[in-house]
Amino acid sequence: MELATIDIVIFVVFLVAVIAIGLWKSRGETDSEDYFLAGRGLNWWLIGFSLIAANISAEQFVGMSGAAAKDSIGLAVASYEWCAAITLVVVAFCFLPTFLRSGIFTIPQFLEHRFDHASRTVMSLLMVIILAGVTITAVIYMGAKALNPLFEDLGIMELSWIVGIAAAVYVAAGGLKACAWADLIQGTALIAGGAVIMVLSFMALDKPADFEGTNAVATINTSLDVSETATVGEKFASLKEQKMHMALPRTSTFLPWTALLLGIWIPNFYYWGLNQYIMQRTLGAKGLADGQKGVVFAAGMKLIIPFIVCVPGIIAFTLYSDKMAESAMDSPQLNGPVMERFEATKANPASDPMLIPYDADFVELHPQLALDITKFNAAVGDVAVPAAEEGQTVVDVNDAVIKAAVDENKELGKVKTQTLIGYDYDNAFPLLIRYLTPQGLRGFVVAALMGAVISSLASMLNAASTIFTMDIYREWFHKNASQKRLIWVGRICVPICVVIGCVIAPKLADPKFAGAFAYIQEFQGFVSPGILTIFLFGLFVPWAPRICGVLGLILSPIIYGALFFGAPDIAFLNRMAITVGAIAAILLIVTLIKPLKEPIKLPEQTKIPMHSSKGALVVGVIVCIATVALYVVFW
Repeated sequence: MELATIDIVIFVVFLVAVIAIGLWKSRGETDSEDYFLAGRGLNWWLIGFSLIAANISAEQFVGMSGAAAKDSIGLAVASYEWCAAITLVVVAFCFLPTFLRSGIFTIPQFLEHRFDHASRTVMSLLMVIILAGVTITAVIYMGAKALNPLFEDLGIMELSWIVGIAAAVYVAAGGLKACAWADLIQGTALIAGGAVIMVLSFMALDKPADFEGTNAVATINTSLDVSETATVGEKFASLKEQKMHMALPRTSTFLPWTALLLGIWIPNFYYWGLNQYIMQRTLGAKGLADGQKGVVFAAGMKLIIPFIVCVPGIIAFTLYSDKMAESAMDSPQLNGPVMERFEATKANPASDPMLIPYDADFVELHPQLALDITKFNAAVGDVAVPAAEEGQTVVDVNDAVIKAAVDENKELGKVKTQTLIGYDYDNAFPLLIRYLTPQGLRGFVVAALMGAVISSLASMLNAASTIFTMDIYREWFHKNASQKRLIWVGRICVPICVVIGCVIAPKLADPKFAGAFAYIQEFQGFVSPGILTIFLFGLFVPWAPRICGVLGLILSPIIYGALFFGAPDIAFLNRMAITVGAIAAILLIVTLIKPLKEPIKLPEQTKIPMHSSKGALVVGVIVCIATVALYVVFW
């Protein structure tokens, strides 16, 4: 798809204006508090929009939209948003007062006050690794993925570098205040652009023949099980019945209903209450009341996000499943290279031995090809194709062949290819932009999405540089560093993190990661259970000894890693719940054996007012009630 001149003009003007306003507002930064925390002067409305803009980017519009497009997930992925609304309310009144009162720059800094210096250092290192290797990487990839249909001459690798460099220049020039003011504009534009895509999606669902690229009308009606004369309301009702349920089976490896009891709250509280790049906005509040109002404002906005992200993703699969199948087969990041090798060597498997797994969607779309691949795998491993046992699928049989081949020859495990997939689900939202938006509007939507990607990356890069500068560099290398030196060290960290992210990002196209959204959630699981558990002990168990800090952080990757490799069939949210339970039990035993003789007194700052907001509390209760109502409607 080509961008018209008007689209390019709108795209460029929007991005230049947003960046210019952010940098203008952040001029005059003279010390680390100005650069990293916006001088602790952010208003509630700026905090609220900044929280949403820092959070909502390609991760949602590409990753979450793509997850919603899957038949096995659908609207259930919205739990990450709706549970976040309740989480934010709790953070505003249970976490934030303690953090602001102590006057910390970073979340790891709290651990030094409550536990010891070692726990601060360990968490700082873990956070920098997760930010650079997981969240920054994933957002760069999803930003490139979102732009790929618009710039087809450029690959994911080239677009990743463009996205990463743009964010690096922006955040290195200005600090948190630049991010916050840019977020205000981009958050508004992103929600508006998402709402426009949602409206256009419903229009296309109503009259698909009026829009380019959609599946045949008969195919759409058949998939929805509606008549030719069905109204858009009847079509949506059918989609609601098929895919818009919040409860997935207990056997789901993505989000089983059991995870709603505990598992999903772990990444939510970690992300919204203990994640530096999110909490940095609230740590920069000009007072506790403004911080609470801003967080509750963001909680209210979280309720509408699934309607402009997940629902369009669900509709996108109905309209463009054929396009998603084509993208999966032809993409050089997905099936393309594997299929080329297979076609070149299938007559003589020994000439280029490889083992090829595939998923259920691939079997449904290409049944004969799947059978040929299974026979090919058997020939490579010199094993027989077993008869399917009761309850086994074609995928199970192919996996059994691959396992038998590797058992016969361990070296074959090294030539196993990436999994062939039926649909490129991450292409759901980009397809909506490509085929539904008219000229002019397309430029605005792309600019809003690109701006959001840069905004989120800027927030993550600013957080990573803050943690490295304040918790690692200043603490371990130069305790008496000048304010100017600290700002420059923070700026130097930015391009290093970008290079790491841009190098790793293209690899996320590999289906073994199950989509970029799942990649973020899965790999944060190595650290988030431990971080959440020690903070809960630090905040609410005053007699927990200092050793609990380091102990919980070290146990987290060990326990989660054992479950990750030893029990991969357990949903990752349930693995998180098990990890939290195990760590909490161990820390409780340690506390009972060797409790503190008296609670630790945390430092108290006097720079900002610490009176709570009663109005924010009332609105927070309303948000929680509305969240429960949404679950009742869509359960």
